[in-house]
Amino acid sequence: MGKVIRVKAHLTVEEIDAQLKHLHDFWRIRRWLVIRHAFVDPAPAQEIALRLGLSVFTVRDLIEASNRHGPTALETAGKGQRQHAYLSFDAERTFLSPFIADSQAGHIAVAHVIKKAVEDHRGRRVATSTIYRLLPRHQWRKVGPRPQNPRSSQEEQEAFKKTVVTKSSTASPHVMRLIPVP
Repeated sequence: MGKVIRVKAHLTVEEIDAQLKHLHDFWRIRRWLVIRHAFVDPAPAQEIALRLGLSVFTVRDLIEASNRHGPTALETAGKGQRQHAYLSFDAERTFLSPFIADSQAGHIAVAHVIKKAVEDHRGRRVATSTIYRLLPRHQWRKVGPRPQNPRSSQEEQEAFKKTVVTKSSTASPHVMRLIPVP
């Protein structure tokens, strides 16, 4: 038999029951039922978890959060859906807007430049994979250079080389251009 787990009396049983009547999401109902069971009939976390079909860790975490932060700890933003995101979807869209404007003006948007901007914005390091997940989330796709234009003509290229003086390119051949999908 484990240690009996108790919940602080932030709410009365009637207030918990009133809250349960207004809930529709099953996962929210189970959160409130954990608190109700721990409040009405204190028992070890294993027993409460067995009653409600939850893991022991979930029961302990919910009661600990409720004891620390009160009932607001049970009303989180939701289940799943990027709970640990650096920025919200709208904030990401706002953050990418200068890069979109640059790419529409013909400039090349490179992932490591966007990564550096995100790190400067957040004030800490960000994994490269985060940037590569962020871009498709906002309908950006990776565009690489073609090896050869399908409508090219070898004769026209040779004539162009003879008539135009060119400077050497300093751009890396491995730079990929990122463009937003319309």
